[in-house]
Amino acid sequence: MPICNVHELLTCRTGQAPGNFMPELTAYHEAGHVLAALLLGAKVKQVTIEPENDDGPRRYGDTQVLWPRGGMSEKALAQNVVQVCLAGPVAEMIYSGEPCHPGFVAEWAADWREAWESAVVLHRDERRRLKFMEQVSIWLYERFQRDDLWAALAALADNLLAHQTLDEEQIDEIVGDWLG
Repeated sequence: MPICNVHELLTCRTGQAPGNFMPELTAYHEAGHVLAALLLGAKVKQVTIEPENDDGPRRYGDTQVLWPRGGMSEKALAQNVVQVCLAGPVAEMIYSGEPCHPGFVAEWAADWREAWESAVVLHRDERRRLKFMEQVSIWLYERFQRDDLWAALAALADNLLAHQTLDEEQIDEIVGDWLG
C-alpha cells in the first residue's frame, strides 16, 4: 500500500510567529485528517504534532495515510484524498468556531493545493472542481458535527496533545469505541 503524506503549514490564525502556534488547533487539524482516512477505509500509519524537520515543507503536523490500492479506481482514490486533505481544515474550523473557506486560509494552503491537484482527475474544469471541493468541505463540516464522530475526533486530538505522536495501533484503540 502506498503512503500518502498529508502535510500542512499551520501557524496561528492571528499571524503570530510560527513558534507561537496553538497545539490544540494542530491536534484537531491532524485528528480531522485521521478520522476522514479511517472512515474511508484507509489505515493511518502515524500522526504527529511534532514532525521531523526534513526536506519537506515546514509544518506542525503530519499524517501518514496508507491507501489500499487493490480494486480502488483512480477516481475513487482521488475523491478519498480530497476528503482527507479537506478534513483537517474542517475539523479545525469546527473546533475554533470559525467557519471559513479552506481555500482562503493561508495556513491551509498545502491541504487545499493537494486536494485541488487530486481533484483534477474528477473535474478538469476549474469551476466545477472548486464547486466540488466546496461541497466536500460543507459535507465534512456537517458530518464531523455528529456526536459520535466529534467524540472520536476529540479523543484523537486529546491523545495527540498528550503524546504528540500516535501510531496505527494507538489510533485504532482510541477510535475503536466510536468506529468499531
